[in-house]
Amino acid sequence: MEWWQAPVLAAVGVVAGWMNVLAGGGSLLTVPAMLFMGIPGPVANGTNRVAILAQNVVAVTTFFRRGFSDFRLSLSLAAAASLGAVGGAMVGVQLDGVWFNRVLAIIMVGVMLIMATGRKGGRPDDHPNRPQRLLLGHLCMVGAGAWGGFIQIGVGFILMPILHRVMGLDLVHTNMHKVFIVLTYTVVALVVFAVQLELLWLVGLSLAVGNAIGGWLGAHTTVTRGEGLIRAVLYIVLTGFIVKLVFFSGP
Repeated sequence: MEWWQAPVLAAVGVVAGWMNVLAGGGSLLTVPAMLFMGIPGPVANGTNRVAILAQNVVAVTTFFRRGFSDFRLSLSLAAAASLGAVGGAMVGVQLDGVWFNRVLAIIMVGVMLIMATGRKGGRPDDHPNRPQRLLLGHLCMVGAGAWGGFIQIGVGFILMPILHRVMGLDLVHTNMHKVFIVLTYTVVALVVFAVQLELLWLVGLSLAVGNAIGGWLGAHTTVTRGEGLIRAVLYIVLTGFIVKLVFFSGP
């Protein structure tokens, strides 16, 4: 690492951690940032899990201190997601070079379309905190975990509809469960990546500092605030990343 990369990664991590806890999509910033620094795709994909781990440890702790916890349900959902994460991570370590960049670009386009056209859920008080359709919710978690283990990017946009729309939880409790689920399966995915690849731990720790701060901020931020600004900034950044990944990734 060059001297300027650590503070840049930490700064990106703050924004990414805040976005991840508040809604999702933070890895759409951190992984491309590492790619721009010349880090190979699978290594960036695995190294990103170090920051995700730190971010969600802080977020889970913060939610708990603010009086939001349901560890029994969080654990069962996380167990289902972890099953999928093992298979997803095994695939993720194999996706290399230009194909990783192309898949990442396709994912970014898809996320932009979903964010631009998706309907918003109801207000938190429109949804009771009693979880509904538990079996379906847990089955969906296996798929979400597979995606999270594979690439992590955009997993928040998958988890939130499962928790909010399928299981009927309000948005505060949705985020409370989401950070615990991601924390748990990230441990599983990180082990797989660490065994298969040489991760860049210093890069991961630089990101982790920022993500942890962002996770703390995200857990304290009301989920309905700042959405318009997040969307606008994210669209601009994603457009730049897509252009770079599609047209300037090399043969």
